[in-house]
Amino acid sequence: MYKDQIIEKLPYSTPFLFVDKVVDVDEEHITGEYTFTEDEFFYKGHFVDNPITPGVILTECMAQIGLACFGIYLLKDAWDQKNWSIAMTSNEMNFYKPVFPKEKVIVVATKIYFRFNKLKCQVTMYTKDQTVIAKGNISGMAFKK
Repeated sequence: MYKDQIIEKLPYSTPFLFVDKVVDVDEEHITGEYTFTEDEFFYKGHFVDNPITPGVILTECMAQIGLACFGIYLLKDAWDQKNWSIAMTSNEMNFYKPVFPKEKVIVVATKIYFRFNKLKCQVTMYTKDQTVIAKGNISGMAFKK
């Protein structure tokens, strides 16, 4: 499966798609990118006159790249969006730096394990200059609908 095909198989669309590009992927890790635009729906109220990306959205971005994209890659031909779904089951994140409008983030997830369609990864979000924004562990699973 090619990197650009992974995004096409995601069960998300705008305004809730937080993956622009899969940069690199293999059986052990994935790297992806997303740029938060000025007109994201959540900036209107978080916070008034001082827009900051909510931590839950940063976590979602890490989950979309580090679980959904990675899981689709690992499942390969077994993945069928009509018959399968993906869900985050747990996460433990630490946040170190805010993300503002127009910032590009880079997410790197390394597989801890993938078995019985459950994926657990160590995930780190970076700025374009490699400053750590957030890191932690995230788990999810693919299941038949």
